[in-house]
Amino acid sequence: MLRFSILGALQILTDAGPADISGDLQRTLVQTLLVSEGQPVSGEGLAEEMWGDAVPDHQANALQAHVSRLRRRLRDLEPDRPASRLTMHPSGYRLCVGEGELDAAEFIRAVRLAESATATDAARTARLLADALGMWRGPVFGGFTGGTLCQLAGARYEEYRMRAMELRFDAELRLGRHAAVLAELAEAHTNHPLRERFCEQLMIALYGSGRQADALDVFHRMRRHLDDELGIQPSPALRRVEHAILSHDPALTGEARLQPVASARAA
Repeated sequence: MLRFSILGALQILTDAGPADISGDLQRTLVQTLLVSEGQPVSGEGLAEEMWGDAVPDHQANALQAHVSRLRRRLRDLEPDRPASRLTMHPSGYRLCVGEGELDAAEFIRAVRLAESATATDAARTARLLADALGMWRGPVFGGFTGGTLCQLAGARYEEYRMRAMELRFDAELRLGRHAAVLAELAEAHTNHPLRERFCEQLMIALYGSGRQADALDVFHRMRRHLDDELGIQPSPALRRVEHAILSHDPALTGEARLQPVASARAA
């Protein structure tokens, strides 16, 4: 069994340890097949991903040579596998990846499970998402994004990561762990200054830690930032958090009583 990791630089893990995929074109080929989630990718799509506008002469032959090279490499890593993982179909090439073999698929599965959890599952949700976020070793593909297909997939996985962080912070706040997540929330808000949900959560964490003035200061700075950068005002959800802080709403610090409202605007 192989395990493929793309939440960070591409890795193929075997029972004997990590295996290298040498060459940028080979890495791009593997990454493109992996993000296609078991669906065939056309030869034209693979070629564009690998070479962009610099497609070589005899494109089909060049692509087939790379496919054959990758097929041999995978066979060397799994000599007992009865059939090749990399197969050709009328609509293109397909890489067979089973359940539990791709970290990005496992990560998305965890996020979706957390989205369906109830408020009373806060402790379990926090643990689930902490483990899932621990899968990330760096930017998707280690920043080696290849062409359009991989770039779009990378953006999708990154959005799931943001969602996982929001859900985990929600769970931690429901559990009353305001001070424990302050540093992480401050970092998330700094790194994503236009993502209002992180701002809301940071304000709640500050208020729950006895720092009401700091929480309101975060709101005022966010309001100026939104106005300067986008020419807009804070969302209703963000303004509701400000009002709750000003009115000392007990729901802000009550265990398992916080009902977060996701911001409609994210960046």
